[in-house]
Amino acid sequence: MKLALPLGFLVGALSLGASLAFVHQEVSAAGRRLTDPVRRDPPLQVAVADHTEAPYCTPQFKEVLQRVIHACGLAGQESRRGCQPADVKTLASISDDDFNALFTPLVQRGAILLFDDASEKLDDGAQKLLAERWEDRRGARYFLVVARASKTGSADMNRALSHKRANSVQFYLQEHYKSQEPNLDKQIGLLWLGKEFAQLSKQYCTDWTNSRPGKPCNDEAINRSAFISWVDCRL
Repeated sequence: MKLALPLGFLVGALSLGASLAFVHQEVSAAGRRLTDPVRRDPPLQVAVADHTEAPYCTPQFKEVLQRVIHACGLAGQESRRGCQPADVKTLASISDDDFNALFTPLVQRGAILLFDDASEKLDDGAQKLLAERWEDRRGARYFLVVARASKTGSADMNRALSHKRANSVQFYLQEHYKSQEPNLDKQIGLLWLGKEFAQLSKQYCTDWTNSRPGKPCNDEAINRSAFISWVDCRL
């Protein structure tokens, strides 16, 4: 009995000490949180979708793309939204090889619309392929349309013809999608290159999707065309 009493006092003292220490620790922690909010426990991280760029968006590719976009009035609120051969050469300072290098990485993303000789009319195959590529946007910002004309005939005639071909693509998109996308014109980058700048090789006949599969294709045919593609790069 005499031993139990001191033990009881000892256990009680230890319990009281532990309680006081716990209260002191909690009060101190609360004080630190009030005076130094940065030290609070970090909030839970919310998962955010990672909209990464396409693998082809290398620094070199983006440099050429940005020069074309600014030279052709595709950035900001500029009223001029198009590019002819002189613009590409002087404003963007891009060579034929550099300019065609802009298309090479887009082989799986883009397509080529073919035209009859001396014609700017989109046939059924071209309209179908254009609609498929436009609707496969995937969140991209710029839709490039690069029209060309073959080497036969005068430079002025071919430049005018390539401009008409670029316009045919834009007119089709305006007619079918303008009501859904009021800012459609600000998404389309038109370039018309005539015959004196950046001609394509016959290799594009086989490597790229074109609007006349299974039909004969050569250097002349591939340069009576309009290249189209969304570009998945952030600038």
